[in-house]
Amino acid sequence: MSGSFSAVVGVVALATALAAALVAVLRPRGHRTIATATQRATYEVLHTAGLAAEPLRAGLTATNAAKAARHLRALIGAAGLALTDTAALLALDGRGAHHRTQLVAAARRVVAAGRSTVLGEAELPCDRVDCPVRGAVVAPLTGVDRRVVGALLAITDAAPAPGLVQATLETAHWAGSQLALAELDSSRERLARAEVRALRAQISPHFIYNALTAIGSFVRTDPDRARELILEFAEFTRYSFRAHGEFTTLAEELRSIDRYLTIERARFGDRLQVRLQVAPEVLPVTLPFLCLQPLVENAVRHGLSGKPGTGMVSIEAQDTGTECHITVEDDGVGMDPATLTAGIAELAAGSDPVGAPGGHVGLANVDERLRAAFGDEFGLVVETGLGSGTRVSMRVPKFHPGVRASS
Repeated sequence: MSGSFSAVVGVVALATALAAALVAVLRPRGHRTIATATQRATYEVLHTAGLAAEPLRAGLTATNAAKAARHLRALIGAAGLALTDTAALLALDGRGAHHRTQLVAAARRVVAAGRSTVLGEAELPCDRVDCPVRGAVVAPLTGVDRRVVGALLAITDAAPAPGLVQATLETAHWAGSQLALAELDSSRERLARAEVRALRAQISPHFIYNALTAIGSFVRTDPDRARELILEFAEFTRYSFRAHGEFTTLAEELRSIDRYLTIERARFGDRLQVRLQVAPEVLPVTLPFLCLQPLVENAVRHGLSGKPGTGMVSIEAQDTGTECHITVEDDGVGMDPATLTAGIAELAAGSDPVGAPGGHVGLANVDERLRAAFGDEFGLVVETGLGSGTRVSMRVPKFHPGVRASS
């Protein structure tokens, strides 16, 4: 009996010691807590704001407004919250749905005036005896250039207090900034698509004419060769005019360039020599769509057109660790660096210099899209001189947030 009692006492003592140790772990020296009330409140606000920001950054649509409304209501602490565009109610979370007509009318007035307003019971009459709505704060949502794109309405079950008014105004201002960023993102995407379309237009006319002329020269003398060139031309144009994707892989870009060079060699014959040196490790690297094609075309066109005899075009892609270094070089006539710089500067300023070579357009377009995708430190580097040929270099990061080739 004594032995059993001692064993029990030993177990209890061990359990007590473990419990004490656990408490010591959970309550560090000085009884410090993991986070203060202020820190927890800060986390909750930032976390909720982050949840609301994601749909808002996708644009002010009914679907996105519905996703953001409940998080915005939590930020303000309102009984209900509604979001409208310039004309209609997009989403309503919480109380106030039966006041829809009155809320939309108030939102339209705020959108037209561009100023917030506070609604009391007099502005929100209701026949329902159990109606909990006692007021609302309506604030404009402003996008790019302070243009009003909609309204945020915080609905309350008490008379709107100054704290609610201030919280609503600040939240509307913050939500408006997210919508402005969404507009800018959309504008950048449209600009990128427009730049690709402009580049296609710049490439297409002279190349298509020359390609068809070259193919036509083989129709009678070498029908099999003509058929092969037609297939290469079809694949080249299919890639160049694809309807989706701002980015592609180096492998896909080189595959299209090979088709382009096949057609150009049919035109120039032995006058065009090509040297290709690509590290296999960089073939999956992502880069802006059609960013190598204009450089190669520029090398062929300007490297050979004014030079007698044979011309060499070299394409290299090297693995340098975190980056891929790509160069396109020709041994053609080159050009005056001052003329090239002035031409690109005029294009960047929005003017089209009279008589400017098409290469200016291609180089400026590629340079802008590289900088937009990866940052200003990733623009083109051009080395040229009269009679010295031209070398165009670019650096492309192997991995970059938000940059992914289309499937």
